[in-house]
Amino acid sequence: MDDNATCHRTLAVQDCLDSEGIQRLVWPARSPDLNPIENVWDALGRQVAGRKYPPTNKNTLIRALTEEWDKLPQQLLDNVVQSMVRRVECCITLHGGHIPY
Repeated sequence: MDDNATCHRTLAVQDCLDSEGIQRLVWPARSPDLNPIENVWDALGRQVAGRKYPPTNKNTLIRALTEEWDKLPQQLLDNVVQSMVRRVECCITLHGGHIPY
């Protein structure tokens, strides 16, 4: 995913994209629009924050994240993946503008 990071904008990367006939879509850096993992991180963060005993250090945070990750419903992950077609279509329609996802 090209998020306009400096490393993605080097001449070497542009030459590689050009040689493969790949055209960039223009969108803001760190845009969650086409980065569905952001939806998963949000769900995971809400689960960890809602625990009866929230994590208080790195070890309990790692444990909480692992436990809550294992509890994420497969349907959530499937929905995020399946939403990509709509996200891309919407982004193309809006010429790379913000989409409501």
